[in-house]
Amino acid sequence: MITRPEHVALSVGNLDRSIAFYRDLFGFEVIRILEPEDTADKLDGIVRMDGARARIAHLELAGFMLELFEYRQPQGRAIPPDASQAHHGFTHLGFTSTDVRSDYKVLLGKGVEFFSTPVELRPGVWLVYFYGPDGEVCELRQT
Repeated sequence: MITRPEHVALSVGNLDRSIAFYRDLFGFEVIRILEPEDTADKLDGIVRMDGARARIAHLELAGFMLELFEYRQPQGRAIPPDASQAHHGFTHLGFTSTDVRSDYKVLLGKGVEFFSTPVELRPGVWLVYFYGPDGEVCELRQT
């Protein structure tokens, strides 16, 4: 029986940069880092890419795991500049905030790029989208 969602994975261009972003700005704890040799004989079969090699980090926050993959083989590609939230598949990673407007100001001061200022979508529900270090879209939401 499937009991709950457990994690989301992101392919990133620089594992150390992404770890720093999610750890330092959002409080994720690094649980483990797997080097390519740790999974060399298994990863390619799991992801169906011959010869796949990656550094992998597992980060945890409040019972949620964020899994980061920095592929060494094959090399990944950046998110296309014309990608939008309308494209099929996962579109953003959402975070709960107790005060979106305050968190927006803090993150803006740390150089995070936002789509807009926070918006009250409906009474008492504030949200704002921003970019992660590889152009992945994230959301802060306050209800």
